[in-house]
Amino acid sequence: MASIERFVRTKPLDLAKLEANVTAALPALPIRAVPTVYSEPLPDYVEHTEGVSRVGALTAEAVVRDYETAAKEIEAMGAELVSAATKCEAMTADVHNAIAFMRDTAAAYREEAKKIFKRIEECALFTEDVRKTCETVKRRMMEDRSIA
Repeated sequence: MASIERFVRTKPLDLAKLEANVTAALPALPIRAVPTVYSEPLPDYVEHTEGVSRVGALTAEAVVRDYETAAKEIEAMGAELVSAATKCEAMTADVHNAIAFMRDTAAAYREEAKKIFKRIEECALFTEDVRKTCETVKRRMMEDRSIA
């Protein structure tokens, strides 16, 4: 019973002081700088369509760069497998099959990137055509109202 009475008689917990004590006890963590974006040229298997809006072009570029990065990583994996094949002759045939699969996969990624790139730019052109058509219709409606 005495321990309960002592607990009840103690002053309430100061949460602000507790937080300050915990914060002071933690080491300061360094803030990492955000890396700069390095823009590489577009892969040679795509090129911008004339008249595509900046948003459409930038979106297409971002998507094709992601696909190209993935394709390069797939090819890098193929290079690692070539090295493994020299160390392990018993697995050479399987490794060569895997490399062929990776090259095919990289080619398929590039082909898919090309399709998506083209599709995005076509959508951007179509959107621009729709916008121009709407402006023309709106202008004609305004002209008809002024004539009537």
